[in-house]
Amino acid sequence: MGLLTFSINVTLDGCIDHQEGIADDETHAFFTRLMDEGGAMLWGRVTYEMMESYWPAVARGDVDAPPAIREWAVKLEAKPKYVVSSSRTDFPWTNSHHIAGDLRTGVQQLKDATPDGVLLGSGKLAAALDRLDLIDEYKFLVHPRIAGHGPTLYESGLLSTRRLELLSSTPLRNGAVVLHHRRAK
Repeated sequence: MGLLTFSINVTLDGCIDHQEGIADDETHAFFTRLMDEGGAMLWGRVTYEMMESYWPAVARGDVDAPPAIREWAVKLEAKPKYVVSSSRTDFPWTNSHHIAGDLRTGVQQLKDATPDGVLLGSGKLAAALDRLDLIDEYKFLVHPRIAGHGPTLYESGLLSTRRLELLSSTPLRNGAVVLHHRRAK
């Protein structure tokens, strides 16, 4: 069974708006390495739709992009992508698959079938999966910014405090810090 790792950009005040992070070669290289380590991507419908509207064009070369960003796009194109949605069933982007039905069962089956692990990148879906005790590790890229707005990490709440064990912290040249935690036993 592979691990389910939640990874997302977050500001110091908890904002997970994708436009608030530092989008440079260093952060893209970090997420490319992270994606390379895993066997599949997992998103909610909203994140999938945001990604499918841009990244395939970058991968094809239809959008001018620096090498690190193009590398991310090309690798993302090839990576299996799983989407949780109750309102959409058609996911035409290359290597995209729908997870329907019971959330716990569908995601547990994905973890069981993906020994290299699954990388989760959707804030709202993460809160739902954390409430089901399905997330094993967290790799947050914390940006040195205060956004002053939302959406925020876990804004829908959890049933109880989640205790985590710090595995590593790695500062990047741009001032962001990678925090790697796992669920405390």
